Amino acid sequence: MVENIFTLLMLILLQAVLGFDNLLYISLESKNAPKEKQAYVRKVGILMAIVLRIALLFILIKLIDYFQDPVIKIPFDGVVVGQFNIHSLIVLAGGIFIVYTAMKEIWHMVGVHEVDTDIEHHGKASVNKVITMIIIMNLVFSFDSILSAMALTDVFWVMATAIIIGGLLMIWLADKVADFLQKNRMYEVLGLFILFIVGIMLLTEGGHLAHLKLFDNEIVPMSKTTFYFVIAILVITDIVQNKYQKKLIAEREHQRRESQKNS
Repeated sequence: MVENIFTLLMLILLQAVLGFDNLLYISLESKNAPKEKQAYVRKVGILMAIVLRIALLFILIKLIDYFQDPVIKIPFDGVVVGQFNIHSLIVLAGGIFIVYTAMKEIWHMVGVHEVDTDIEHHGKASVNKVITMIIIMNLVFSFDSILSAMALTDVFWVMATAIIIGGLLMIWLADKVADFLQKNRMYEVLGLFILFIVGIMLLTEGGHLAHLKLFDNEIVPMSKTTFYFVIAILVITDIVQNKYQKKLIAEREHQRRESQKNS
């Protein structure tokens, strides 16, 4: 029992670390729902995803070999070679969708002429659609955490409890992250680029799982260390740039006042 409790604590910590990118996606995706329903879709989406995660855990325990067996083979030597299993296909599909979502939102943000009008018209997607997207991407993100949990223990209740506690923590943090982004909209760009890197990470992970080679170059997965290092650089760059921009604005304002005095 002591060993199981220790493993449970390790799994909860693992869920928290691996859930960061999922949490960011949920916060950004929930904005597509009407404003008064955004907190609701986050809670319902995560709660339903918890149930489906436990179901996925049970399925993986019983059918793990089927998820690892190749279902599609690409035999073009020297150009593209790969053996895709169900696991790799799911991860690749998730990566492609996240990259597409991030780039679409970034492009939309650049093309917006009136920010206030954009805020009013942003939350027009149906509640069911947003909840469905949160559930699907939650399951995509859950593969790594579930497989990591299975490597640490084979006790079902320990893994299921960690999933439930991790999901409840996500519900609590999702509202805080969403509120922060809503009050500090300048950080939405940073969040979207982080989401873009998450998509790239999933693409490299899916390519590695499929033993994919492009022009005899093997796809190497992006490590979590590299991922968090890149995020740290993005955050530091954004902070420095904002501080420098404020200095420039203050300096220009000072020069404007001085010129008015002299005139």
